[in-house]
Amino acid sequence: MKIVILGAGQVGSSLAENLVSEDNDITVVDVDDSRLSTLRDRFDLRTVVGPASSPTVLEQAGVDDADMLVAVTMNDETNMLACKIAGALFNVPTKIARIRSDDYMRYPEIFASENLAVDHIISPEQELTNYIQKLIEVPEALQVLDFADGRVRLVAVRAYFGGPLVGHQLQELRRHMPHIDTRVAAIYRQNRPIAPEGTTIIEHGDEVFFIAAREHIRDVLLELGREDKPVGNVMIAGGGNTGRRLAKALEKDYHVKLIDHNRKNSTRLSAELNRTLVLEGEATDEDLLHNENIEDMDVFCALTSNDEDNIMAALMAKRMGALKVIALINRSSYVDLVQSGQIDVAISPAHATIGPLLSHVRQGDIRVVHSLRRGAAEAIELIVHGDQKTSKVVGRRIEQLNLPKGATIGAIVRDSEVLIAHHDTVIEAEDHVIVFVLNKRMIPQIEKLFQVGFGFF
Repeated sequence: MKIVILGAGQVGSSLAENLVSEDNDITVVDVDDSRLSTLRDRFDLRTVVGPASSPTVLEQAGVDDADMLVAVTMNDETNMLACKIAGALFNVPTKIARIRSDDYMRYPEIFASENLAVDHIISPEQELTNYIQKLIEVPEALQVLDFADGRVRLVAVRAYFGGPLVGHQLQELRRHMPHIDTRVAAIYRQNRPIAPEGTTIIEHGDEVFFIAAREHIRDVLLELGREDKPVGNVMIAGGGNTGRRLAKALEKDYHVKLIDHNRKNSTRLSAELNRTLVLEGEATDEDLLHNENIEDMDVFCALTSNDEDNIMAALMAKRMGALKVIALINRSSYVDLVQSGQIDVAISPAHATIGPLLSHVRQGDIRVVHSLRRGAAEAIELIVHGDQKTSKVVGRRIEQLNLPKGATIGAIVRDSEVLIAHHDTVIEAEDHVIVFVLNKRMIPQIEKLFQVGFGFF
């Protein structure tokens, strides 16, 4: 597939990195040649220097025969105009735009084909807000991902000494929880993936991914002794787009405090938010945290635009008594280093928000893509089409499928029923199949396996 990416920031660079190894022809456009130079040095792709909404620059980027245009610059207007030009002048089949402003999102009709001609909208800030909100809903989790419109949930937890996981084989879980249908989709040990088998023994510190129907996840966590007390108090550091959106989403159900260092922005936030207590100050101010009872906070979220401030604020909040701390870390190289210490969850914005973009790029009928382990792995929801003659999976048991090593089918959603996958589960047409892929380089094999062929026998 030939794809032109406009914008070499965090989102654009992360998308290019994910797609360039999958036999795609990638061109990246940006006004900053130093960013493009970094991408050229790391990956096999083309770059063009210039404004993303210039018809001449778009033509130089090869948009005239591109299959897809992905406009993810930091400017909404540039992204929308680029999509309009790509459709009007170059007839690009698929056009995706990053939109940050809530104002534009209130009027979806402006993106219709007869207007701005944007086929799909992506809002990384909103995706990030949703991601963090799930972590607050399930405070004992390291990652929470939904599939099939929320009917299936994948949750990652850390195994700990004394817990029912450590020192036991996975096959013992079924005997321990006979009334709950769940399975372990993947295990990471010291940042290395382990394909789960019945005889696999969980060790202290392992990151274990469970998949189950959403209504059963709480029971699974209870059985594993990971049920924390419900979250009541949340403190947010940073009143930018993500902090503001998160406060607005949480304030109906939680007691929320938001800290922002800018007086003008704090005043605006006070007027916009209904139940959130907005505080002007620095999130790394120990006196401020003490005066605002940081020790009573169930969750502290450091969401400023500065990595160092987020790390320091999260560490300080944890030391002063906050139960769970979440830090937004833009530099992906920091994430693993930080999360292995006192910070409970470190989030890379690019990896947390890349899934919706990938779901539009992947081949086949893919509804949901979640990037896992900072982009090293993926969880995908595919819809199966065809019959036993035209499909390599319809009418076959999971044990009969030619899945690449390290790929696991975790669950199947059939109509409204959630089926946890086992070796003898038979796949039917129109099933929603959730696949956990330990290495993203396996993705083309997965896509090929689930594609409908002509007269396949």
